[in-house]
Amino acid sequence: METSQLIPHIEALIFASDRPLMTLEIVELLNNTFGFMDNQITLDQVESGLDAIQEKYDSEFYAFRPFQSGGGWAFLTKPEYHTTVAQLNGDKFIKKLSGAALETLSIIAYKQPVTKGEIESIRGVNSDYSVQKLLEKDLIVISGRDEDSPGKPLLYSTSKNFMDYFGINSPKDLPKIKEIQEEESLYPSIVDPSQTQEAGDAPKSALNYEAKSSTNDEIAE
Repeated sequence: METSQLIPHIEALIFASDRPLMTLEIVELLNNTFGFMDNQITLDQVESGLDAIQEKYDSEFYAFRPFQSGGGWAFLTKPEYHTTVAQLNGDKFIKKLSGAALETLSIIAYKQPVTKGEIESIRGVNSDYSVQKLLEKDLIVISGRDEDSPGKPLLYSTSKNFMDYFGINSPKDLPKIKEIQEEESLYPSIVDPSQTQEAGDAPKSALNYEAKSSTNDEIAE
């Protein structure tokens, strides 16, 4: 089968899926669809189709395109429309995560796998509640135990759901701390005599929310 004939089927699968689809999953689903054919649809054919689809949606005509997110492919809004789409679900999500939870999530994202003791060492406060809330929202998972530490404490890492919701394909896609520091240094400080910042104020979270084209009600609850 020609790649051009596969493209609409690949588009339909990605669009209809309620989660990111891995490339190999797409290959399997297409072969199930066209099981009557003598020649199996190959990984190379699907990858070529995905390249063509990305090129198609790169056009300014479309506000969305297929992105690799959460280990698979999903249709997401382009970055220039994130502020617009965030009005639908971004604020609702952020309000449901406290500053402590966001801070804890940032530490786990950048230090994973990490123990609760290490999180608390960085934050300087007990993090039981924040860790529990992040587990309930499926933004982090227990990824093992630290066999080299006394008591073999649990290790925490970000979940696949975390990557999907924040629109990244792996933790490697997170912005580098150095890049964030350089970006913040570009903006001058405006001093308001009526307000002073305590030296112990917690830093802003390094996580940048990227609005998706669909609403994630589970996380928002």
